[in-house]
Amino acid sequence: MKGKGLLIFALLAAGAWWGYHSLPSWYNPFAPLQLTDPPGRITQFKLRRLTDEACRSLLAQANARRLISSQAVADSAGTCPLYNVVRVRDFGDIKLSSSFLASCPLALSSALFVEQQAKPLAQQLIGSPLRQIDHFGSYACRNIYHRENARLSEHATAEALDVSGFRFANGKRVTVLKGWPNAQTQPFLRALLSSSCLYYGNGLGPEYNAAHANHFHLGMRGYGLCR
Repeated sequence: MKGKGLLIFALLAAGAWWGYHSLPSWYNPFAPLQLTDPPGRITQFKLRRLTDEACRSLLAQANARRLISSQAVADSAGTCPLYNVVRVRDFGDIKLSSSFLASCPLALSSALFVEQQAKPLAQQLIGSPLRQIDHFGSYACRNIYHRENARLSEHATAEALDVSGFRFANGKRVTVLKGWPNAQTQPFLRALLSSSCLYYGNGLGPEYNAAHANHFHLGMRGYGLCR
C-alpha cells in the first residue's frame, strides 16, 4: 500500500511538471520573463521577482529593441544610497520632458508599460500616436510627503516616477490635473492608471488623495494598489 501511494504521488508530480513545462512561457510562472510576454498576473509576478542580474539582462534587451534608451549610473552612498540605477532618456520614439533616474525594475517596468499600454491606449482613446511623457521627476532624497518622522519615500531610491501629462502627434496635450475631470480625456487617464497595476507595485492618482491631483505616482513598492 505504501509503494502504491508513492507511485501515485510520483505520477501526480510528473503530471504537474509536464503541465507547467507544456504551458506557453507567458503562462508558466517558472519560465523566465521575456519582453514579448503579454500583460497579466503571471507577467506581473515575474516582474516582481526579477533578480538584479535578470533585470539588467532584460533592460539591455529592451535597449537593443529601442523600447527604452538608458545608461547605467554608478552606485552611490549617503543618506539615500542608489544601487543598480540607470538614467532613462526616452522610450524609443516616445520622448520625455527630461531624463530621469530609475532603479532597474522601475526602468524595465516603465518600458513595458509604455509599449504595451500607453502607446495603444493613446491611439485607441485619443486617436493620435503618443509622442511625449511629461513628468515631475523620480529621485528625491526625502521622506514620504516630506514628513519629518515618516519612512523614506520610494523616490529616495529612484523607485517611483511622477507622471504629469502626455503629448500627442496631433498637437494635443493631456495633463493629469486638467484631464482627469474632463469627460473627453478621463477615459484615457483612467485606463492608464488602471493598467499600471500590471507593471508597478502601486499607481496613485487624483482620487487617492489631494497630493496626487496633478500627477500619477508610479512606484515599485507594494503589490497592485492602483487608484
